[in-house]
Amino acid sequence: MVDQHIATYREEAGELLAELESSLLDLEESPDNSDLINRVFRVMHTIKGSGAMFGFDEIAAFTHEVETVFDLVRNGKMAVTKQLLDLTLKSRDHITALLSAGHGEVNRHEGDDIVAGLRQLVPQAETTMQKMDEPTAKVPPKVDSADAEQKTWRIRFRPNRELLLNGNNPVLLLNELRALGTCHVVAQFDNVPRLDTMVGEHCYLYWDIILTSSLGEEAIRDVFIFVEDDCEIKIELVDSSSLATDDQSYKKLGEILVERGDLLPVEVQKILNQQKRFGEMLVDQGVVTPEKVQSALIEQQHVKTVRQERAAPAPDAAASIRVPAERLDQLVNLVGEMVTVQAHLTQAANSLRDPTFINISEEVERLTNELRDTTLTIRMLPIGSTFSKFKRLVRDLSQELGKDIEMETFGADTELDKTVIEKMNDPLVHIIRNSIDHGIEMPEVRTAAGKPSIGKVQLGAEHFGDSVLITIRDDGAGLDRDAIRAKAVDNGLIAANAELSDSEIFAQIFTPGFSMAAKVTNVSGRGVGMDVVKRGIEGLRGSIAIDSLKGKGTTITLKIPLTLAIIESLLVKIGDSHFVLPLASVEECVELSRADVEAAHGRNLVKVRGNLTPYISLRELFDIGGSPPDIEQIVIVSVHGQSIGFVVDFVVGEHQTVIKPLGRFYQDVQGISGATIMGDGSVALILDLSVLAQTAELAEHNQL
Repeated sequence: MVDQHIATYREEAGELLAELESSLLDLEESPDNSDLINRVFRVMHTIKGSGAMFGFDEIAAFTHEVETVFDLVRNGKMAVTKQLLDLTLKSRDHITALLSAGHGEVNRHEGDDIVAGLRQLVPQAETTMQKMDEPTAKVPPKVDSADAEQKTWRIRFRPNRELLLNGNNPVLLLNELRALGTCHVVAQFDNVPRLDTMVGEHCYLYWDIILTSSLGEEAIRDVFIFVEDDCEIKIELVDSSSLATDDQSYKKLGEILVERGDLLPVEVQKILNQQKRFGEMLVDQGVVTPEKVQSALIEQQHVKTVRQERAAPAPDAAASIRVPAERLDQLVNLVGEMVTVQAHLTQAANSLRDPTFINISEEVERLTNELRDTTLTIRMLPIGSTFSKFKRLVRDLSQELGKDIEMETFGADTELDKTVIEKMNDPLVHIIRNSIDHGIEMPEVRTAAGKPSIGKVQLGAEHFGDSVLITIRDDGAGLDRDAIRAKAVDNGLIAANAELSDSEIFAQIFTPGFSMAAKVTNVSGRGVGMDVVKRGIEGLRGSIAIDSLKGKGTTITLKIPLTLAIIESLLVKIGDSHFVLPLASVEECVELSRADVEAAHGRNLVKVRGNLTPYISLRELFDIGGSPPDIEQIVIVSVHGQSIGFVVDFVVGEHQTVIKPLGRFYQDVQGISGATIMGDGSVALILDLSVLAQTAELAEHNQL
């Protein structure tokens, strides 16, 4: 159980650190934004409190230093500066290292340097930072100041039953409240079940607290800051010096219970019609429990005492649960198997021609499709979580290179499969690094060229059919077509007299070892970046397109499938073999007769709607024996914006394809990206259209 709690803390802390980085980068653009400042403080407070609870004392102690500084910031005693943000971003990285290493070895000198830098920022007249070896608990300020206004708060703290399972201890929270001022706590037991139905790990109690303090509502909510999603908290101001009157009395017992929602007004009137004391009558009638009456009486006496000596409900947490990624992967695999079985069922029903059996198979197909779509939707995540990581990359890299660069994003709510998002990280890192290093010019160069001194990198996403288009655009120097061609000729990649389009020349930058950098730096120059991009995108069955104008900038567009698990496809047949083409790339299907072949005079070209379209015969490419039919079919597909045909014997029709990876012995087979199991148990190969398209283009060039 302890290991489970630690794993949960690490997972939640990782999410909080991602939120922290995003908030700090936004805060750099809006340093006076109080919401962002409070968000940073809450993240630090949560990481510190939970870290101390689960034994991450080093994380708690270090985070306490950063939290203390941002406590001054949110109280208006310090300003948000670039130096503070730099140190806080480094603090975020150090906490990540501590979180990953646990109690292992980390660079603690770096942590000491960060703490020293934070302490230097703190004005000595305002506060003195605590040392690292002091207790990590936040020392509450005194509340007996004669100048501070004393306010009395009514608090109802109702935790979810699973609060204890998450490693939280409500007693510690109540003790923090007691430290804020004069406090009375009453436990409520009406939710406690019978002993034979009780779960030992569940929390059935809830508490009513009456607190008088010079601190405001924010200080009270800070106590619950890292359990606010696991409980219901109601805080109401019931008394203050501004509300006080000459009358030192307080509300009657019935009024208090009605305000709390523990009693209805009609029940008050019913009890008042009797002669006993109000509290006794309530208990005798069984309207409320004795504990609730006691709590209301304590509030009544508490406020009376405060006067003599002289809120709004929190939003409910979103209904969600955490599910390990492995279980989602297993669910997708099972759905994939069900799709295969459903295809087998449909094939069997059609062959038997039994109307009842056919109706059942159609109903199973409908349910299977709904289950497939729902399951894949569960795995979909907004790509914005990945985009936010690159703001930090742009910030740090531009500072390292001495450039002024700002990053813009759009389409952050575009959803992609979790697996696709994870595999997109490395290609995007390399593209953005190249845009910053090779694309964006130095400020003085941009100014001399009549451009703004601040460069711009745009990163965005949008849906395109069953794919997502990810665009990386910069307003830098652009690609030098002639220089790339000359470099490719020197490297022996293309012939000196080869006639290539701009897109073909720009594609040379994806060749392994190709680099236009004059020298090797920490950022680039070794010729491995864009090669990684190409392999990564092709591994996702995606494509890359480059559009660049010298002196204006470069746009790189990645077309990525929404999911890698199940796709809509077109099933074709050549001889006795079946093949699958992604349906999203298919434009149309046309016939190819013997007369069409003879009219082309040996060239693999066919006229489609007035345009000559190159094609390649898959029977010849895969060396499949037998004779083709008199009239073959050409499947016209769009690859990299160009139309290319693939000749097959027959087009079977649309098909739901559950993608299965090829075995390690077949991973290097060109033109095949995977396989699928048919309803009859046979295997159909999934074609890699981008690789086959290159084959078709080469065949066309050889014929010209």
